[in-house]
Amino acid sequence: MNRVGLAGLVAAATLSFGLASASGAAAQSKFQCEPGETYIMNVMVSAHPYWVPVYQGFKQAAAAMGCKTIFSGTPDYDITKQIASFEQDLVKSPAGVLLHPMQSDPFIEPINRAIDGGTAIVTFAADSPKSKRTAYITSDNLAEAKFAAEEIVKQVGDSAEYAVLENPGQSNHDLRVTALIDYMEKNYPNMKLVGRQASNQDSNAAYRATASMLQANPNLKAMWIPEAGSAEGAVAAVLEAKAKVLIMHADVTPTTLEHIKAGNIHMALNPNQGVQGFMGFIATFLAAHPDMFDPFNDYKVSGYNPMQIPFVDNGFAVITKENADSFDLNKYMEGRDPN
Repeated sequence: MNRVGLAGLVAAATLSFGLASASGAAAQSKFQCEPGETYIMNVMVSAHPYWVPVYQGFKQAAAAMGCKTIFSGTPDYDITKQIASFEQDLVKSPAGVLLHPMQSDPFIEPINRAIDGGTAIVTFAADSPKSKRTAYITSDNLAEAKFAAEEIVKQVGDSAEYAVLENPGQSNHDLRVTALIDYMEKNYPNMKLVGRQASNQDSNAAYRATASMLQANPNLKAMWIPEAGSAEGAVAAVLEAKAKVLIMHADVTPTTLEHIKAGNIHMALNPNQGVQGFMGFIATFLAAHPDMFDPFNDYKVSGYNPMQIPFVDNGFAVITKENADSFDLNKYMEGRDPN
């Protein structure tokens, strides 16, 4: 293209952009918040490092749309306290809440009451599927379990002893464990499950449970753990016993990351937390603004929120010794506002 032609295109593009900007000023995008419009992210065990990148993604989406955000929840692993914190959030009259429900059924009534009161609710990482929540954002726990099972078999063979730790009652953790066991039974019947104990995200409980399983099962070759807190206790017990046990877990903490770098943990399957938070905000905003579009369905006569999103898969990353530095939370947070 000659210079004259290029200059003409640039001039036309500049004029077009100017007209579009003027038009945009007159008709603001619907993907913008009203002044003071606020969205809350509510979690349990609020000091856990898992939430940090999720909330960063949540805030980045909100900032792009001129919205305010609040991080909330309870520092405890206590369903009663989390529900209380959720109900306190509703007093602030937020437009929507992105919620990680510790347990699914106890949250049905609080979620439904919030929605009936005009607050949009979307769940993430764990679900309350029988509630009226509008969307669910998570990684594919079945895919995680299948990947973990195949990797374990690849490393220790298809006729070995393995064990799991679990946190009964939390939907995503339950699925990660039961799906792996089911997959092993169906595809590798010679794999023997010799230990299954609840640790409830308590590293001390995980340490005791793992030590007990190691003592009872000296041929234990692998462990699958649905979250990182319990993995911290499990790896401590394995190292203390000087046992050769392959450890895989979901999620990541700074402590388990260091163990991955050192080779004490084989790998972690970590949900893409930033994507989870970013998409979680978008879904919550859409749930709060269902009048943005008119879908081709029966929502007007049925009376439900047309922004139903049954499941968004935010994907997961495989963390190994080779790429561990990319998951350093301190480096990620350099220069970022944690609030």
